[in-house]
Amino acid sequence: MASPSNSGHAEWPSNSLDAAREAFAWLTAGDHPVALDGRLFDHLPNREIPVDELRDLLLRRSCPRRVWDQVWRHVITRSRAEGGTWTIVAVGLALPMLTPMAARLTDRYAGDPADIHAEIVSGFLDALQTVDLTRGRITIRLRWAAYRAGHRALLAALDGPTPKAPGFFSAEPKPPSGHPDLVLARAVEVGVLARTEAEVIAETRLDETPLNEWAAEAEIEFWAAYKMRKRAEHRLAAWLSESADGSHDSDPPSQAVTSQTVPRTASNTAGRSQNVTKKGGGGLSNEPPNSGLQGRG
Repeated sequence: MASPSNSGHAEWPSNSLDAAREAFAWLTAGDHPVALDGRLFDHLPNREIPVDELRDLLLRRSCPRRVWDQVWRHVITRSRAEGGTWTIVAVGLALPMLTPMAARLTDRYAGDPADIHAEIVSGFLDALQTVDLTRGRITIRLRWAAYRAGHRALLAALDGPTPKAPGFFSAEPKPPSGHPDLVLARAVEVGVLARTEAEVIAETRLDETPLNEWAAEAEIEFWAAYKMRKRAEHRLAAWLSESADGSHDSDPPSQAVTSQTVPRTASNTAGRSQNVTKKGGGGLSNEPPNSGLQGRG
């Protein structure tokens, strides 16, 4: 593995994601990059594969999801046993999903996003030590752990005042305001939604995670999750509609949340329920997203 150069006195990135990206780049620099034996996995070339090339191979749409699980089991097992290099490899492989997630959570956030980004990375690292490797969809479960950590940090950040320029004072944002995730966070803060309700709306509506996948990970029965989301969306839509002085017209993120969470008509909901039943309990969201290493945020 190449060592960092001391020439130029370059400063180490202060943002956790930028630091992870630079550290991962070191692993692939020089004549002896960190690599995995492709013969250990299905669908991969039968040779030593540098980890940056491995990341690109996993990102291809033609790569079967079972290969993701095979690679992640291998990398996580080595990270737990050896730490150091293989933990950096794990974060580097996850950057295509962590980076857009971080950008979405902190988009239009008035404070310093570095703390929230750090919590996302921390949540991911914690999950590396605890995720069950005997189950499938490892990438999705790692992603959810990172998202939950970032979302908790976002909620905590709302406890403080939002800076208001110009000047040396601050002011609370007029609810609902800001990025759609901030609208949901504010709804939790004022008691319109529970944290779990905000999470299911954010992940299955805004992030397009199929509801059946979210319910399985949350260990909630599918129809219980469906009913919980439906009730929460009714309350959220009513709250947004009743917000003072028509904030939807001047607040596009609030409009976005409303358009994606306003409950459907009874006939449409019934139709979708029938379709789900015929498909054996599939998700109520759109088609399964390009989650995990496909780079969805």
